[in-house]
Amino acid sequence: MRVEGRVVTPTGVVDGYVELAGETIVTVGTGAPAADRWIVPGFVDIHTHGGGGHTFTTGDASAAREAAAFHLRHGTTTLLASLVSSPYELMRDATAAFAPLVAEGVLAGIHYEGPYLSQARCGAQNPAFLRDPSVDELSALVELGGGAVRMVTVAPERHGALEAIKLLVSRGVVVAIGHTDATYDQTLAGIEAGATVGTHVFNGMRPPHHREPGPVFALLGAESVVCELIPDGIHLHDGTLAFAAKVTGPDRAALVTDAMAAAGMPDGEYELGGQAVVVADRVARLARDGSIAGSTLTMDAGLRQAVHAGVSMVDAVRMVTTTPARAIGVAGEVGALAPGLRADLVVLDDSLRVSRVMRAGAWLS
Repeated sequence: MRVEGRVVTPTGVVDGYVELAGETIVTVGTGAPAADRWIVPGFVDIHTHGGGGHTFTTGDASAAREAAAFHLRHGTTTLLASLVSSPYELMRDATAAFAPLVAEGVLAGIHYEGPYLSQARCGAQNPAFLRDPSVDELSALVELGGGAVRMVTVAPERHGALEAIKLLVSRGVVVAIGHTDATYDQTLAGIEAGATVGTHVFNGMRPPHHREPGPVFALLGAESVVCELIPDGIHLHDGTLAFAAKVTGPDRAALVTDAMAAAGMPDGEYELGGQAVVVADRVARLARDGSIAGSTLTMDAGLRQAVHAGVSMVDAVRMVTTTPARAIGVAGEVGALAPGLRADLVVLDDSLRVSRVMRAGAWLS
């Protein structure tokens, strides 16, 4: 099978084609007639809580399958199921429920966004469930997941955080720094311990100040860290998005949706981590205090927003595919249009809207 168009590769755009054999890309070639459509890799979302009216946060496997299917229709062919701060029992049950979906390939893994987070910077996380990291708790969860636990967000200033980071990294789990009131030095200590991702940088963390730079400058400046950015025009001003992408470069910026169940759904009342959420004009906020509660974003819309903010098409595509894939350790399987990788691709029209989606060599019907 051959798919022709303006092919976006990790190094540029070519008028060409992607040739497939079964589930695998075999050739990316040039010389096909120019077409008014883009061929890009399947999107990789490493931070999402749900979509299409379905959530990952309750640990329901049927809901998780539907949420993944919703995002797949918007071009996301690889995604992590992000939980929110929860009691251990819910984390345990969700891990057991989602592990078979990871083995099946519906999910690329599980992301615990909490509960090891800052009270002061908890945002829409339920403060009742926040606690210090427990090496015993994490060891049990990672063991239960059997490789399904892919990433954990930690506030490095919490008691026991550095020991937890080292444990997780030793077990092959990616550690992200987020929802943190850490100082610049505390953030660097978390990075030194092995953290390699910044959870939705700028949001849910101490704001930067020229005399107290805090976690934002530490994460943006660390060459070993991939910084998540939410490109919905709400979490970040377009100028902030463009600035952060320029500071990190496309190899260190990963666009994420942070989507909740309301993505793709009408305005109204929803739930996140046991808390009431009200969505109005596509903005999700906690009913109790108005804190932003995730997003209603899809990755195709995030790509358009990044390009609108001034990020080049090639860089924006890297930020929604290649870089997040590398951040969670799956770059050898997905994240680019290159021979040997899984045949995941998205056909976009000239306005960057999804026309067709292919996953593992099969078009969505």
